[in-house]
Amino acid sequence: MEIALRPVHDSDLPVFFRQTNDPEALRMAAFTPKDPADRDAFEARWVRIRASDAVTRTVLADGDVVGSAAVYGAPGEREVTYWLDRAYWGRGIATSALRALLAEVTERPLYARTATDNTGSLRVLEKCGFRVTATASGYAEARGAQTDEFVLVLDA
Repeated sequence: MEIALRPVHDSDLPVFFRQTNDPEALRMAAFTPKDPADRDAFEARWVRIRASDAVTRTVLADGDVVGSAAVYGAPGEREVTYWLDRAYWGRGIATSALRALLAEVTERPLYARTATDNTGSLRVLEKCGFRVTATASGYAEARGAQTDEFVLVLDA
């Protein structure tokens, strides 16, 4: 399977909206918007993201839109994030996409966060060189509860 990244196109947004409304994926991601089904809020969020200095990319698998990956935040505190359609989990696509993003965005350190029970995401981050440096807890909208998370860093 050929994995590639490209800039986000307007035509990707309906796919992202559908992907981010998968109940199982929402629960696993945990830290999501309050109402992921609010299309206006989704659109407004993407307008802000695309107007910012975030590096946002669409993840393609054999030419199909399967998710997104980004680096965002203030210099010295920038974080990575990614979302992959659940139908593509467990195939190494997230790892390949994150590696490609990290090759494009070479600044370090970069940070990441994942719910402590999201073993798939933790595995992706660790394969890409991130290491757990702390744990934190925050309210996870998708779970309606306080949820523990790992804080990870990629130094070099």
